[in-house]
Amino acid sequence: MGSKTWKRFIGWALLGLLLTWGVSCASPTADQSDRRQVEFWTMQLQPQFNDYFNQLIATFENDHPEVKIRWVDVPWSAMESKILAAVSAQTAPDLVNLNPDFASMLAGRDAWLNLDEHLSEEVRSLYLPNIWEANMIQTCDGDNCQNRTFGIPWYLTTQIVIYNQNLLNQAGIENPPTTYQELATVAQTIRQRTGKYALFVSFVPTDSAQVLQSLVQMGVQLVDNNRKAAFNTPEGRAAFQYWVDLYQQDLLPREVLTQGHRRAIELYQAGEIALLTTGPQFFRAIAENAPDIAKVSAPSSAITGENGKISVAVMNLVIPQNTRHPEDAINFALFVTNSPNQLNFAKASNVIPSSIQALENPFFQNIPADATPQDKARKISAQQMPNAQVLIPPLEDIKELQTIIYNNLQAAMLNQKTVDQAILDAETAWNRRLN
Repeated sequence: MGSKTWKRFIGWALLGLLLTWGVSCASPTADQSDRRQVEFWTMQLQPQFNDYFNQLIATFENDHPEVKIRWVDVPWSAMESKILAAVSAQTAPDLVNLNPDFASMLAGRDAWLNLDEHLSEEVRSLYLPNIWEANMIQTCDGDNCQNRTFGIPWYLTTQIVIYNQNLLNQAGIENPPTTYQELATVAQTIRQRTGKYALFVSFVPTDSAQVLQSLVQMGVQLVDNNRKAAFNTPEGRAAFQYWVDLYQQDLLPREVLTQGHRRAIELYQAGEIALLTTGPQFFRAIAENAPDIAKVSAPSSAITGENGKISVAVMNLVIPQNTRHPEDAINFALFVTNSPNQLNFAKASNVIPSSIQALENPFFQNIPADATPQDKARKISAQQMPNAQVLIPPLEDIKELQTIIYNNLQAAMLNQKTVDQAILDAETAWNRRLN
């Protein structure tokens, strides 16, 4: 992990107070001191899902009276710094809810249990194959490289587009764009006819990976099997040129160079942009924060390139190497992520399960005649799963690659470099780090 990444994690302030819950359903005669305690960390799921997890834990403990689950919920913004500190101090919990992007950084340091040594092919087959692959990292010993599983998939969201029907109608646009080619045309039309912008996508190096994902959707390979830059290609130059053109033609707000994805949310809720790339669950936030905008908002499929790839956000469960109870942690992780429990959690939280059987449930395939936008978004999200994948490779220093690409893209957008020079400089900077 690069020094900048370490400083970013260590420098984050710890927000909030850890809330701990433990529900015991062991028989009254059980000796509590003899029970093995498994500490389980989640990310910002309290208090909304207290009832769900209390019941989940109670059921597991009832079936495993020798085990006690200690549930700790950590604020989203504090999780990375907390787990990094805990792993470094060898005080990590037994089971942690992370995402593959960050988990893979620590997987490169052997922080997590190698699950290939504990899980059978039969267990793996219960999960969506493309999502399971997001929890694998390639490790090399000289020329000998192999993939290793570091996490068990849990819940997912695929990217969708939420769009402002009023703004599209004002611009005379019947349907929202579904490809980057269509997006460029729609962006120009909306700007000319309404004076507003079609979208906001951040080019801040430490913020959203949406632009990096878009390169992959446009057919760009970011790195090769030796981790060297693979994006200095005709496809890579075309993708760089795409975003440079949108910015220089005033089809993106000037703030995209300095503001993060949160600004996109603010602008959408203020009615200043027509399209918001997000997850289906965000309809609830729009309804709470901007009810007038919520009334004219509708879901559409994600914007993608010719390869049809859709970005999926994955939450997983990882088990630290120094856990005292690896088998108990694995058993609880498999219980949390089994088909019935994934289906129940998906219904409660409007996410998509990583379990094949749960995803086949009619809840994700059929919607009522009077479906809400959130219902429609859920169906769209589920229908996209065959083409959904984690678009960013699981590299421990992926944020450094994003920084290099974004910095050079910004230079081209500001006419400080040509597109050819920007992509060459990005390639050189990344490869230099490997030497």
